[in-house]
Amino acid sequence: MLDADLRNQLQSYLERVVLPVELIASVDDGEKSKELLALLDDIAGVCDRIRVRADGTDARRPSFEIRRAGTPVAVRFAAIPLGHEFTSLVLALLQVGGHPPKVSDDLAERVRGIDRDLHFETFMSLSCHSCPDTVQALNLLSVLNPRIRHVAIDGALFQDEVAARQVMSVPTVFLDGAPFDQGRMTVEQIVARLDAGAAQRDAERIAAKAPFDVLVVGGGPAGAAAAIYAARKGVRTGVVAERFGGQVLDTLAIENFISVEYTEGPKLAAALEQHVHAYDVDVMPLQRAEALIPAATPGGLHTLRLASGATLQARAVVLATGARWRNMNVPGEQDYRTRGVTYCPHCDGPLFKGKRVAVIGGGNSGVEAAIDLAGLAAQVTLLEFDGRLRADAVLQRKLQTLGNVAVVVNAQTTEVLGDGGKVTGLTYTDRPSGSSHRVDLDGVFVQIGLLPSTDWLAGTVALSPRGEIEVDARGQTSVPGVFAAGDATTAPYKQIVIAMGEGAKAALAAFDHLIRLPAAADVREAA
Repeated sequence: MLDADLRNQLQSYLERVVLPVELIASVDDGEKSKELLALLDDIAGVCDRIRVRADGTDARRPSFEIRRAGTPVAVRFAAIPLGHEFTSLVLALLQVGGHPPKVSDDLAERVRGIDRDLHFETFMSLSCHSCPDTVQALNLLSVLNPRIRHVAIDGALFQDEVAARQVMSVPTVFLDGAPFDQGRMTVEQIVARLDAGAAQRDAERIAAKAPFDVLVVGGGPAGAAAAIYAARKGVRTGVVAERFGGQVLDTLAIENFISVEYTEGPKLAAALEQHVHAYDVDVMPLQRAEALIPAATPGGLHTLRLASGATLQARAVVLATGARWRNMNVPGEQDYRTRGVTYCPHCDGPLFKGKRVAVIGGGNSGVEAAIDLAGLAAQVTLLEFDGRLRADAVLQRKLQTLGNVAVVVNAQTTEVLGDGGKVTGLTYTDRPSGSSHRVDLDGVFVQIGLLPSTDWLAGTVALSPRGEIEVDARGQTSVPGVFAAGDATTAPYKQIVIAMGEGAKAALAAFDHLIRLPAAADVREAA
């Protein structure tokens, strides 16, 4: 099942297993069950503390449980967790096997303190690069607290259940049989949902913090670079981030990050976060900025108000808020979001195997999505507003070879249609003639670019007509002491490597600003 290289890697990881582990399989006579047993035998074959049993009683087959022998500590998979979920499998084996998880003592105690029985189910796909974070977070909860149970379910293996429970995007999480949440989640986010008082306590802790020299808003490539460069200057640095990694978390293959031939978004995001934590940076996750109040006097403190109600102050601020998916803004889009309207073909594509889908957008992202989906869906309709596709020629040539893809240009999507539960189609207008057309569909993949996340800054700093923060060559905004970097700014070419450079530049400019302020040292003394 596993090739020699993967077996060797697995063996080196499983040397950290210190407690006996049982792999309890629930199988039938099908080919997938045979594949699962072969995988489990390979795992047991490289670690003498792991043994396989095939007497599981789970109704989902194939599935298996990773159990710490003689204890209730367990993690479950209704899947053959390869692809993006292989890391989830390895981490589950290590954690059940007694290897300490990478989580703060405070957070671990909060998980152990949950005093009620909880049963989580996560529907995922093996091609989804967002799913492992959610799967691993819930697995960790079930290891730390046996009253919490979790099973990760491969939607491609259990399509009848996917249809019955109307799962149309991954990851989708159920708690005790009822919908809980959708999308990537961290341990902190899940615990915050379960602990009603956590948000208020976090807000109180944040509000009590001393002013910062440099406060970075955003945790993507630009924000991470700004935080590292500021911290290296020895100034008091903080980062406020709704989610660390930003849009990089939603990026699959990265092949143009100089010196790295290939990586994937979640892997790069994890490396960014680890690098930031290597410095004396106060990282405040799960916090959304709501308003920026500029300093009243030169050298004074800027105030950042958060959605939680807390406020932070700093001598200099670096805005690195990034961008978000652009919506079509047509009737039905929000009504059927995650019920057929989706923004990630890699994540949700497997849920539409053998079905009819549309891709909105004829740029690189749209054409790449259509090519990917053509290998799964019965029919793909690509709709482009412009009179021609805007994707690279090499992608267009590949698209033309696919017999189950129809391309419609000059098409303005006007409405997403549904039956109240899921998408059933869409309508579009042919722009030259004005005629209206309907396409019967099961899913709509929106790929029309990004919008800067700057709505909350309107009226505070100068914004371009596109909503981007206007910056000069040093990253300075229209407000002295407030700098900006990355995809939220007017800097051209929205690329990871450019965002990192712009973040570093903004931090250096912020430091240069600080050392020219006579009161700059007061903040460090107050801290």
